[in-house]
Amino acid sequence: MTTKPLQLDRLRTTARWLGEPDLYFAGDRPYPDPKVGIPLYGPRSLGTSRHKQEVHVGFIGTGEAIDRAHKFLDDCSDGVDGDNDHAPFPGCKPDRGFRLALRMDDHLVEKITRQESQGILGVKYSRDRLERMLGSLESKMEVLTQKDHPLDYIMLVLPQDLYARCRVSKYTERGVKVHRDLRRAFKAMAMRYHKATQILQETTTGLIESSRELDHTSEIAWNLFTGMYFKVDGLPWGPVGLPPATCFIGISFYRPLGEAATLRASVVQAFDENGDGLILRGHNFHWDENQQGKTPHLSEELSGKLIEMVLERYKAERKQAPRRVIIHKASRYEDEERRGFEAALKNVDQYDLLAVHPVSDTRLIRAGTRPPLRSTSFTVGDVAYLYTTGYIRELGRYPHGHVPSPLMVADHIGDTAAEQLQREILTLTKMNWNSANMHGLMPITLRFSRLVSDVLREVPPDQEPEPKYKYYM
Repeated sequence: MTTKPLQLDRLRTTARWLGEPDLYFAGDRPYPDPKVGIPLYGPRSLGTSRHKQEVHVGFIGTGEAIDRAHKFLDDCSDGVDGDNDHAPFPGCKPDRGFRLALRMDDHLVEKITRQESQGILGVKYSRDRLERMLGSLESKMEVLTQKDHPLDYIMLVLPQDLYARCRVSKYTERGVKVHRDLRRAFKAMAMRYHKATQILQETTTGLIESSRELDHTSEIAWNLFTGMYFKVDGLPWGPVGLPPATCFIGISFYRPLGEAATLRASVVQAFDENGDGLILRGHNFHWDENQQGKTPHLSEELSGKLIEMVLERYKAERKQAPRRVIIHKASRYEDEERRGFEAALKNVDQYDLLAVHPVSDTRLIRAGTRPPLRSTSFTVGDVAYLYTTGYIRELGRYPHGHVPSPLMVADHIGDTAAEQLQREILTLTKMNWNSANMHGLMPITLRFSRLVSDVLREVPPDQEPEPKYKYYM
């Protein structure tokens, strides 16, 4: 008896380069790289009501740490030289960079005294030490925000010993392991005072001896001032080509602080076509990893409620309902999730559901020594992949040390052509205002899901979290 050989269908593949998306800067001038666009044209909101001519900076910290932070900000405001791998920072003054003046008034300083520091450092248990530190910071935050002086932005500057001893607390409560850290808890506490904040380690200034390895000073300055500009309600740059009245939604999950079995839909990270974002906390639900698997999914009812909540908030903020909604989720869609999302979107003109996550088992291999180009899209059968990291033509280099992996773009249900959705994902990877890099692995809808979740863990259930994105950065 002769056995016929197995017949396999020929593998269908396609590949194309989508190009690097442009961004808008002042005066609607386009350029793909913020580190060129801002020095040339100024930030996107320059000349609008969102742009501040002056930013008043307040400080909490030890006396010497605050003095070093002052000098560091002053030096960076003049500009910082770059090198072959780092773009120069243009400075931050009315005639350069972000085109504003920093004001650092001595009245806007609340010092942590040596006696307070020694008292905090002397607390034996990490949990009690963190709580004492937070209590001290909250009292100073309260005083600082009630002063009769303009205040836009608060910088917490900590010396290395205080930061190292208070940074993390791990303990067990009611049989549950709890992990807390100072940054998350400080951000959650600061929300109640409605002021944007930044934590700066004293060693980051480079003005004190330290074994800590720092980024290039121009990179630190770019990241710090870009974040500052956004946190005082400026728009550093804007996306090009996103359709009007579009709402991009990212959904992820987290375990509330001290809970063993309950998960919450952590963030609906919702962004409009201008890049403005909202953070919304979802509903509690139970998920048993042993019975249901490690990747949580929402029921049909909760999926619908989550999207209805976003649409209501979008309408309240924008004074109109979105005409188009795009949902990004890192995990695949279960049938009941999909039904819930689609039911909630029935009155929206257009919508799309996408699962977006990095993969390492499928890659392109180029001839030669350089990795694939960022913005390369390819398909294998019915599955689409997109390189959001890789060799960047505009920079003339590959700015990462590891082999780039693509994103898998799967489970597409909706109205928009696949290529347009991928171009939008590329644009959304450039909307990270924690840095001024023109590239990122994940779209902003999903990029900071863990960071936002970590802050939300510290917000009590009976406290409504701030919806503005700047409070989580």
